[in-house]
Amino acid sequence: MARLPRLNLPDIPQHIVQTGHNNLPCFFDDEDYEFYLQSLKTAAEQYRVDIHAYVLLPNMVQFIATPRIEQGISSMMQSLGRRYVQYVNHRYRRSGTLWGGRYKSSLIDSEAYLLTCYRYVELKPMYLGLANEPGEYPWSSFNFHTTLETSELIKDHRLYTELGKNTRERVQAYRKLFRYAFDSRLLTYIAETVKLGQVLGGDSFKDRIERIANQRVRPLKRGRPRKQDEHPAKANENKTSTV
Repeated sequence: MARLPRLNLPDIPQHIVQTGHNNLPCFFDDEDYEFYLQSLKTAAEQYRVDIHAYVLLPNMVQFIATPRIEQGISSMMQSLGRRYVQYVNHRYRRSGTLWGGRYKSSLIDSEAYLLTCYRYVELKPMYLGLANEPGEYPWSSFNFHTTLETSELIKDHRLYTELGKNTRERVQAYRKLFRYAFDSRLLTYIAETVKLGQVLGGDSFKDRIERIANQRVRPLKRGRPRKQDEHPAKANENKTSTV
């Protein structure tokens, strides 16, 4: 199924994924992760993107983020990608590409899926066998959301801040969301949505996005288009010829 045109709409959260070339590693030690996070903070501030949740995996990065200006995320990712590739090539005396093409993204219906996407991103290390518990993995936003740890990078969405009146209440409420296992179908749905660049949300949200963007966001149905009905006389002629 073909990917839909990329949408970068202000104030609409997005799930963003970028993988290493041929799924090869893009981080090689702690210093690389730290440099990437600092570069992400710089680019996010420059292009006015709020980073809500993230995970840096050995061969992949994933964010939940909201742009505040048009083309904010695409500009941020271009700047971040160039800066990090230059750093890696210089540090490891290599050349050539690092990422496997352009990043992938999907718009998120925040009321229905935003906090679910937070969890999807922050649980990745555990599902991939990189940690027994998500809190053991140092390169994600999980500990910021589930402890009193601070972060200069994260700017949380309204839906997270509404979980409680203060940080302690929000942390406790958010931790409760991890008591229940993800439905495997939901995991697949989120993964396929961002892979194909589709909108993560229901029909009313997709209707709203189509109005704002003035373009289709639903994939075309599979199969060949139906032919127009034949003229009755022609149809009768065809029937007669087959008797």
